[in-house]
Amino acid sequence: MARRFVISNILGLQVFQVLRFVSFLIISVIFTRIDLTKKDIGDFELLLFLASTVTFFWITGIIQSLLPLFNNNQSFKLRNGKVFQKSPELFNTFLLILFISLLLFAAGWLFKDGIKVYKTGQALPYADGLLWYILLSSPACLIEYIYLLYNKPKHILAYGLISFTLQTLFVIIPVKLGWGIEGGIWGLVIISGIRFLWLLRLIQKYAIIKVSLSFMKEHLYLALPLIISSLLSGSAQYIDGLIVSAQFSPEKFAIFRYGAKEMPLVVTLASGLNNAMLTQFSSMSKMKFGLLTLKKRSLRLMHILFPISILLLFFSDLIYPILFTKNFYQSSDVFMVYVLLITSRLVFPQTILIGLKKNKVVMWTAVFNIIINVGLTFLMIPRYGIVGVAVATVIVYVIEKIILMSYNYFKLGINPNEYIPVGWYLFYSALITVIFVLIDHRIIMLRL
Repeated sequence: MARRFVISNILGLQVFQVLRFVSFLIISVIFTRIDLTKKDIGDFELLLFLASTVTFFWITGIIQSLLPLFNNNQSFKLRNGKVFQKSPELFNTFLLILFISLLLFAAGWLFKDGIKVYKTGQALPYADGLLWYILLSSPACLIEYIYLLYNKPKHILAYGLISFTLQTLFVIIPVKLGWGIEGGIWGLVIISGIRFLWLLRLIQKYAIIKVSLSFMKEHLYLALPLIISSLLSGSAQYIDGLIVSAQFSPEKFAIFRYGAKEMPLVVTLASGLNNAMLTQFSSMSKMKFGLLTLKKRSLRLMHILFPISILLLFFSDLIYPILFTKNFYQSSDVFMVYVLLITSRLVFPQTILIGLKKNKVVMWTAVFNIIINVGLTFLMIPRYGIVGVAVATVIVYVIEKIILMSYNYFKLGINPNEYIPVGWYLFYSALITVIFVLIDHRIIMLRL
């Protein structure tokens, strides 16, 4: 009998993330082929960037902390030991996210006229659309995790297909009809409103409408370290965007944003391995098996993702003009540098430290790297322009992993060879770096 293929929650979420990436990729491609200027595209990318910058860290912290609290907390346990079939946790988490979203909306509305962007210091474009997008889209991030908590991976896939198909249409059609980039922005707001209504329906179906300040305190207590960790670990690329938006024109910002994209498979699979392995380092008794498993699984990823990344290096200079027209050929230079982030993504010293609850080491390393990133970026810009911003980011991520590996070795006595397939890693890293240098040199010579 043929083995039945089962869609897991992990697979459902991974496909959901890929669908999100594909939706915005299609929008980006079509925007370059219709009657939009680089400034229009830069303004749209700035809106997405700012919305993500002010929301990614606290949404991540609140949602990640919800997962272990769901049906397992001090506030909603019944005296007989049973738990609610419907979840009061969902309603209170919804209230938390909605409250923070409203605060951001109100603060943005008060100060929007004073926000200046780009090197020209112009007022923030389409501020109203940005604020409504933040208000409606932030709570909607709960939807896929409600399906996850109730073990409905097929619903995650269905929601992703419907939602991101509509998103693509709602953004592109108004622009094609002649309403300009503002029409596309309000199309994004409308689809966010539809997601918000979808969320309200799920809250009605799966949540108990019961306000609990004690649960909110419990939730925030667990979420706060994760919020800080997410802010620090994910800030490097957001700092890049802020620096580019302040130092360059909207046209250059559009070029940078189109190039500053990591390969989705690298981010998705590396993150999945990191999260899945955390429980393997919860005690010293599991350490030896956890290290060996981490080494084997990371090697498996290396054999898959390094060859794909190398192929992208070879063809990115051809792919970008085809996808985004010749106006964005310089984006391929930025993208090629970002491909090199794979050299830091596929080693996992932080997994061991987080599993052992040594979060302060990870946090202070992130603080140090933020300082280095800002300084190095400003040193690189005068000579290399927007490409220098990407180079600084790659260097900083490598430094971060070296620091964490050094801590594991000198403080914990864990040799890198115990959890990293060092031989294969050095081979692939050297190979992709040499190929990058050769391709970059060839491109420079062809453009002279």
